[in-house]
Amino acid sequence: MDFFQSQETLTITEWTLRAIVAFFFLVIVAKLLGQRAISQLRLLDFVIALVIGNIIAHPLSDEKLGLKGSVTTTSVLVILYLGGIFMILKWPWFRRLINHAPITIIQDGEILYKGLKKARITIDVLLEELREAKVEDMKKVALAIWEANGKISFFLEPKYEPLTPASLQMEAEPFDLPRTIIKEGKINFEELKQINKDKIWVVSNLERLYQTEAKNVLLATLDKKDNLKVFLYK
Repeated sequence: MDFFQSQETLTITEWTLRAIVAFFFLVIVAKLLGQRAISQLRLLDFVIALVIGNIIAHPLSDEKLGLKGSVTTTSVLVILYLGGIFMILKWPWFRRLINHAPITIIQDGEILYKGLKKARITIDVLLEELREAKVEDMKKVALAIWEANGKISFFLEPKYEPLTPASLQMEAEPFDLPRTIIKEGKINFEELKQINKDKIWVVSNLERLYQTEAKNVLLATLDKKDNLKVFLYK
């Protein structure tokens, strides 16, 4: 266990053992902290990002430290991380061990206090998430589930869901993502080519509709109906 103690030098094996112990120790610590403390990062992602940043920083700022230890430790951690990802994909029991299972915290408009305690979130956090989801009345929530990434999914009662063309049995136009043809004053010729337009068309329409030039445009988009939307620098 000498690799635990302060040493003048460490062998490759001792560096490897330090990396393995540190990795699993941080996995346990992150698990105990709870997903809210990790924000939207998954458990293994959080651990690897935290550790590698610190490992690489030390030899770059301390001339007495060599790179051998950092390179060895980082390599071991990357292997452990990839192994952990493989195990998550292959074995459900390991996935359940590492990633939290979804927790129901609201059901049929009622708060489940046991769910809040299990997810380690407070009423204040729940209210904040409701506001972010633009849900003004908790009684309208049929189901709220705390997800493994630390966010809460809300499902409203069907009678409170917004009306859609499908619910009214109306036909809707197909989805159309407008193309960006000008960004920060520069014309995107690749996009123009795909929609059979050219620079002359862009220049003439900018002059006709907005009395301006491409260099003055922060963003310009064009949809399938040739609706040109222009946002100028202001």
